[in-house]
Amino acid sequence: MSVDPASTARPLPVPGPRITTAAPHPPAAAAPPGGRAAWAAWSIGVSAYFLAVIHRTSLGVAGLDAAERFGIGASALSTFSILQVLVYAAMQIPVGLLIDRHGPRKVLLTGVLLLSAGQLAFAFSSSFAPALASRAVLGCGDAMTFIAVLRIAARWFPAAKNPLVVQLTGFAGMGGNLVTTVVLAQALHSEGWQATFTTTALLGIGVAALLALFLREAPPVAAPVAPPGAGPAAVTVADLPVVPAVADLPAVPAAEPPAAPRSSVRSQIRDSWQEPGTRLGLWVHFTTQFPGNAFGLLWGLPYLVEGQGMTRGQAGGLLTLLVFSNMAFGLLFGRLLSRTTKARMPITLSVIAVTGAGWAVALAWPGAHPPVVLLVVLILLMGSNGPASLVGLDYARAHNPVGRLGTASGIANMGGFIGTMVTLFGIGVLLDALSPAGAGSYSAEAYRWAFCWMYVPLAAGTLMILRLRRKVAP
Repeated sequence: MSVDPASTARPLPVPGPRITTAAPHPPAAAAPPGGRAAWAAWSIGVSAYFLAVIHRTSLGVAGLDAAERFGIGASALSTFSILQVLVYAAMQIPVGLLIDRHGPRKVLLTGVLLLSAGQLAFAFSSSFAPALASRAVLGCGDAMTFIAVLRIAARWFPAAKNPLVVQLTGFAGMGGNLVTTVVLAQALHSEGWQATFTTTALLGIGVAALLALFLREAPPVAAPVAPPGAGPAAVTVADLPVVPAVADLPAVPAAEPPAAPRSSVRSQIRDSWQEPGTRLGLWVHFTTQFPGNAFGLLWGLPYLVEGQGMTRGQAGGLLTLLVFSNMAFGLLFGRLLSRTTKARMPITLSVIAVTGAGWAVALAWPGAHPPVVLLVVLILLMGSNGPASLVGLDYARAHNPVGRLGTASGIANMGGFIGTMVTLFGIGVLLDALSPAGAGSYSAEAYRWAFCWMYVPLAAGTLMILRLRRKVAP
């Protein structure tokens, strides 16, 4: 029996890729890279938050000037900050949803433009109603900055580094507060109302250009990289196109499967709220932030000047000390939280306890005139309030998926500003109630009893934290 030579001949080599049956090397899961590019993106984003804090705190050094310019008392003066904070708090959930759907870059740009428009209108307002409306616009723009920067940080930095980056974001915001207390306060006296607030408004042009031209809100998607020494990539059998048999072809071309539907706004908010970590974050933010916030935003300067008899320069110095203390606590808490998440609750409860105790001693001091040393200690303690409130945002970030991180952060970030609004309003009403009608200033005794109002939101917030802490992992 003869053998066909063709059946034993070796086939000629065919040019083309080498074919193997080995499984392809799986690409590594995409993870936030960190590094210089991350810090560059964060720095550009945080410039908008830095500017927002300058605008937000500008009324804190202009409160007495505003009362004189618009001819208003304590209740009406507190309405400026209350409305600004109310708009800020009310915008947090809508802003979070916008960030989740459209990205932080567009939201930051919109926020900077609204900040500049509001501050410019405030500069040229000569009566109460237009000035009030301009502060509402400013509050709307302010609301769009902080959680947008946090979303950029979450996309660029590894999870273990996020608590430190959040605290550094707050640190940068305190830099804006420092500009207010040092530069803006001096400019109000040397340059006047219109020139000072107009110049502040025009700073937004530069920040908007920086965001539009250079901000990258997320790292680029990296292509899979072959392991070192692997040589030319091999093409597997699975990589080759498959030619179907005629019988396998469908009679009618199949339609592409529809894209997965986005969560509805209602379900996005509901799912974020039902997560206990989000609610705990809100109450931590509420309870820790409002004492220092209310003091720095509005009532600190009047209390120190009218209630304690200090000059504006001395009061401004103590407010500057509040900013430096805030920065120092931000660095300390950021280090602690980046090492262990178990530090969250001890930091929260310690800050609440020392703030409450510090104010108790100051308000109970005979004659309602505590010594300057005690006021310095109290202000140093209140410097811990802002950094501790960021622990609330860390709870929200750690207990929610990335897809609803903006919404959850917005919910948690409402807390401190709701507490601030309640405190500003309560102190203003009590000051008017405890003073003679038409009084041009308020006594130390009136400030003493009005500031006691702070213990109402402090107690309510502490009870909610103790109730929710059992439902949330450290």
